[in-house]
Amino acid sequence: MKIRLFGIISVILLLSSCSEYSRVQKGRDMDAKLDLAIKLYNKKQYYKALPLLEELITVYRGTQKAEKTYYYYAYTNYYLGDFEGAAYDFENFAKTYPSSVLAEECYYMHAYCYYQSSPDYNLDQTNTLKAINELQLFTDRYPGSARVEECNKLIDQLRNKLEIKAYENANMYYDIGLHKSAVTAYKNLLHDFPSTQFREEIMFRIVKSMFLLAENSLEEKKPERYEETISAYTEFISAYPDSRMKSRLENYLENSRKRLSKLNRSLFIK
Repeated sequence: MKIRLFGIISVILLLSSCSEYSRVQKGRDMDAKLDLAIKLYNKKQYYKALPLLEELITVYRGTQKAEKTYYYYAYTNYYLGDFEGAAYDFENFAKTYPSSVLAEECYYMHAYCYYQSSPDYNLDQTNTLKAINELQLFTDRYPGSARVEECNKLIDQLRNKLEIKAYENANMYYDIGLHKSAVTAYKNLLHDFPSTQFREEIMFRIVKSMFLLAENSLEEKKPERYEETISAYTEFISAYPDSRMKSRLENYLENSRKRLSKLNRSLFIK
């Protein structure tokens, strides 16, 4: 009996709530709409709050209530997962109300929206690059902000994603035997991410790829490419003298020297 009574009360409250929402939404009392929109927002009923706020940002434009309304509107879009729309709204809020105490927060949220929309590393990274740029702009704009440390952490996470993508792309060339492209990709990765976690493995693969490139080159290009292999080996050993991969690379070094010596003798005889 109690369970049935509770169910009836719940239905009545639900119908009452729907009736209130419909009445306020269709009414002309804008302040009542704002109060209801904020009430729904606080209950995380963002889908119901959104149409009320959309109407109010137009109605309140140029008034003292416009700032508050637009602030809730931007966050409503954010919580609904519309990060692109929210990014625009947060930036527009900060530009429209530059003296607001909420401007800094909205500039941060503008950048954070791009962070949220950054996809997995194996997908297009346009939004990742955009997020890094916007987070850096925030730290430049507010160097004393308490959010700077968080921005730097987010930038590191995003750069790590770009690093992994670059590493996987270079590995693709390596795995299918495009040695010249692999060397170029690995060198670009070392330039862009000098502290990469994959540095030792990359430098090893550069030596191996250079040797295989030399082996499959035209005769006139072989001497230069064997020399580049020897140079790459020297760089690797200088950086990692005790590497577990050292013995494997010594074979490439020895063979490069032998091939180079043979080619030089051939040229001398000619």
